[in-house]
Amino acid sequence: MSENKKSQHYGAQDIQVLEGLQAVRKRPGMYIGGTGIEGLHHLIWEVVDNSIDEAMAGFATLVEVVIHKDNSVTVRDNGRGIPVEKHKQTGVSALETVLTVLHAGGKFGGEGYKKSGGLHGVGVSVVNALSNYVRAEVRRDGKTYVQEYKDGGKPASKLKMIGPSKDTGTTITFTPDPEIFEVIEFSYKTVLDRLRQQAYLNKGIHLKLSDERSGDGYSYYFEGGIKSYVEHLNNNKEIVNQNTFYVEKTVGQTDVEVAVQYTATYKENVQTFANNILTPEGGTHLTGFRTALTKCIKDYAKKGGLLKDSDGVLTGDDVREGLSAVISVKLPDPQFEGQTKAKLGSPEVQNQVSQVVSEYFSYYLEENPNEAKAIVGKCLLSARARQAARAARDTVIRKGALEGMTLPGKLADCSSKDASKSELYIVEGDSAGGSAKQGRDRAFQAILPLKGKILNVEKARIDKMLSSDEIKTLIIALGTGIGDNYDISKIRYERIIIMTDADVDGAHIRTLLLTFFYRNFPEIIDKGFLYIAQPPLYAVTSGGKKQYAYTEEEKERIVSRIEAAEKKVSIQRYKGLGEMNPDQLWETTMDPENRVLLQVKSEDAERADEVFSMLMGDAVEPRKKFIQTHASSVKNLDV
Repeated sequence: MSENKKSQHYGAQDIQVLEGLQAVRKRPGMYIGGTGIEGLHHLIWEVVDNSIDEAMAGFATLVEVVIHKDNSVTVRDNGRGIPVEKHKQTGVSALETVLTVLHAGGKFGGEGYKKSGGLHGVGVSVVNALSNYVRAEVRRDGKTYVQEYKDGGKPASKLKMIGPSKDTGTTITFTPDPEIFEVIEFSYKTVLDRLRQQAYLNKGIHLKLSDERSGDGYSYYFEGGIKSYVEHLNNNKEIVNQNTFYVEKTVGQTDVEVAVQYTATYKENVQTFANNILTPEGGTHLTGFRTALTKCIKDYAKKGGLLKDSDGVLTGDDVREGLSAVISVKLPDPQFEGQTKAKLGSPEVQNQVSQVVSEYFSYYLEENPNEAKAIVGKCLLSARARQAARAARDTVIRKGALEGMTLPGKLADCSSKDASKSELYIVEGDSAGGSAKQGRDRAFQAILPLKGKILNVEKARIDKMLSSDEIKTLIIALGTGIGDNYDISKIRYERIIIMTDADVDGAHIRTLLLTFFYRNFPEIIDKGFLYIAQPPLYAVTSGGKKQYAYTEEEKERIVSRIEAAEKKVSIQRYKGLGEMNPDQLWETTMDPENRVLLQVKSEDAERADEVFSMLMGDAVEPRKKFIQTHASSVKNLDV
């Protein structure tokens, strides 16, 4: 039987049962990562991934998601439809088996799917277990079938044939169980971003989102696949090779798809996927890509006489400066390292990706000499900067703790040496720094005042960055080193708190510091060590009692309550931290019992990269457009 004929035959025998479902409601975190907002959205991903699998197999062209007003969700596709005949092993329909038995589906053997995504392969059964209502509609063999489930996955009715159908596909509607999830409020933007990413990874497929709560809706369809994706990632950046490199090739049973574009930035931005699953820690596909890319560029530079003896040796780091790439592989039975699926471990993929990139990127360089020279020139500039940066880095290290020298003089350190109990306040200006030093708890709070606005590191290589005294001081205070010498285990504080004035200058300084951490210390953000202090905007005094307001709305509520009791009110607007005496600063902004801290997170690294590039990069037009678009929404702007 031909491969095509076999894949067309998709029936109950292709649904393989591995184990039961009971543990899901007891330990939902094991299956969807948690019961917070991320776990809630994971329910959508599991259902959508099933529909994407149909598309990957060549049987679906449309996946539609609808968020209803009651926060229930419908996912519809035009695939083959889940089989409905009786399953030999379970004695019930294949549809009911898929919905009620953990690890039952077309992904575990049989001829259902040769290559499939789905983060854990637990699929729609987990969605059913964690919902208080599910409705499954299957359009197949000219008929429409329906079955409903309630109370965590129990069938509420038998499978019914309710009429004819002119098309095929599956529609799943589910209502998350409020007893399981902390919050049931789906984010339109989160779902939209995920569908956009999947549309890039599966070219030629329509993905549509409708939100009945707001009336918003959007559709994605990309013929260019990940070529369009990498160009989207670089929307606001200066491009080195306008003609994006793109290749799609099947080696053995693995589909390899790679897109490469260089930008004038100094950071590497590579996104890797295996069967549509994001692999943030890379893996064998990334290793194969890097090896091949470095060799291709070095060989081309040598062959073309572009690499001089004075340039030394091009390293992998030199070749990856400013690199943007998307690598997507699709293979049967991918092997991942660890439970989180963050790293691909399939050994054969390394050579498969390396083979494709070596052959086709070499062709690309030969056939696009102007692009090739621009890429090599960018890499050589990086090599020269690397040599200068190493000298600058060595200077930082020599001035740090490695030679037994004292920490920066302006740093008022805490007495605790336990990083998990210590916190560093990065404070704007000497005046606020003085108040913070006097008001702090010296046992665990360190204060580092910074003078003025630090260098915009979005526009600077590491050598220039390390020539800034303020940045060198901050790096030494952190204790982790930077670049090749970076070691997160040496961090001196596990709470790093940015404390700036609540005005335009304070916001600018805060943005510069966030850029510094995001570009150079992403692990500090990932581990949850970075915070933003929230000093009050107002002090409202009445009858000798002082209350602090952190927002305009909070001030109005406090004043209204006081005036309702016909008391006089005195309102003080804090323009800066320096206006507060040490006791006030401690009470409002530094006392762990009272203070408000915002933890900095980067859940969407792609979006964060886009925003930082737009707001802090060289390209003026995107920043101007952003300001014009959002200017009307800015309230209470202090100028």
